Amino acid sequence: MCGRVNVIDNPGLQALLRDLGIDLQLPTRVNIAPTEALPLLRRSAGQATLEDARWWLTPSWAPTVDQKYAMFNARSEGLSSSRAFRQPFQRQRGIVPVSSFLEWRNEEGGKQPWKITNAAQAFALAALWDVWRKDETGLLSCTIVTTAAAEAFRPWHQRMPVILDGQECERWLDNSHTIAANDPLFRPALKTPWQLQRLSRAVSSARNKEVALMSGDDETVEIGA
Repeated sequence: MCGRVNVIDNPGLQALLRDLGIDLQLPTRVNIAPTEALPLLRRSAGQATLEDARWWLTPSWAPTVDQKYAMFNARSEGLSSSRAFRQPFQRQRGIVPVSSFLEWRNEEGGKQPWKITNAAQAFALAALWDVWRKDETGLLSCTIVTTAAAEAFRPWHQRMPVILDGQECERWLDNSHTIAANDPLFRPALKTPWQLQRLSRAVSSARNKEVALMSGDDETVEIGA
């Protein structure tokens, strides 16, 4: 599962965008929740574009825009069989660049939020997108693809977003080629070490958008290679 992300303008995120063909800086936004706007990178005819997309996929064939079904995450295991995700998986793949994401773990006193990042403070999250239209109005929306958690991350959650490395980014963005449902990029493994930091429980409310809340306390755990 991936239900909150941070986009913080930093050198690592800027470098990731340049590697993906985007030469601009993203405004800092924190505690982004489903139905809010996410930066979505797409590529067409070799040209990369970056624009905001609603974080909750609305299929092009849907009769209306709603939240009846949880469409902010797409399980990698069902991409080829799901009516909502099958077509985007074939030719509407994109990337959501973030600096970190949040997960909650059951601890004494209730659910405890943790921030997950890496040394670069930049992740390329695999995403799918679609455009829903009514009359002349179009809605670009997206979903973040998830996979089973790597063993080292399971004490925090049983799912994690699919995070792409450099070569995987190029393959994922090349919508002229299909990707198999059992492709190794979906493997439940940490491709770089992760740093996990305990946060204030105030971030559990998506209304709290203060950047300072993402600083956390002194308890940081490193997992992975």
